[in-house]
Amino acid sequence: MPARTLGLAAISVAALALLVWVLVHWRLPGNDAGYTPVQPIAFSHRLHSTDLQINCLYCHAGANTARYAGMPAANVCMNCHRFVAAPTQAVKDEQWRAAREGRDVRRIVSDAMRTLYRAQGLDDALRPDPKITPQPIAWVRVTQFPDFAYFDHRAHSRVGIECQRCHGEVQTFERTRQDQSLSMGSCVACHRESNRQGVNGMAVQASLDCVSCHR
Repeated sequence: MPARTLGLAAISVAALALLVWVLVHWRLPGNDAGYTPVQPIAFSHRLHSTDLQINCLYCHAGANTARYAGMPAANVCMNCHRFVAAPTQAVKDEQWRAAREGRDVRRIVSDAMRTLYRAQGLDDALRPDPKITPQPIAWVRVTQFPDFAYFDHRAHSRVGIECQRCHGEVQTFERTRQDQSLSMGSCVACHRESNRQGVNGMAVQASLDCVSCHR
């Protein structure tokens, strides 16, 4: 086969492979389903929401009162974690070692809690440390609409839309991820379904006007 023909064939195969890759990986704006970034603290929604039964609004108080659900301030975390500094098993292991060695039990602080304490300028004993500069925890935002789309939690929470409707079974997540595409099509489909069937037995009029979301 002539070299020119071989070259054209190779280019065609490469172009086809590129097209397939684009079709598989290319997404519409807002479709970040599956996005699961690593966070500065390994936070488990399963532990806090399912095992400990902490209500979503305890940490995300803005979901009912503001456009954004928001992230809890470190002092909200400290309501519990000034007392809980490590997993239960780690504390039990230290108690067992202390009993075996005939000494006092030491305070065990996990790496995650140490990050939380340092963010507030505290040492492991929760004392202010002048060598540590307090700074907010740099959480990585998981769910974010494109700049050209407007979303307000208040309008949805007022009619009883559950967190899971948009965020998936977040109470089971070991690491927070974007569960759904949150594309325009999925939002419009949800509005139409809500208008037909209502929400929690209540009739609603979810807007289908373009300007409601594209302002």
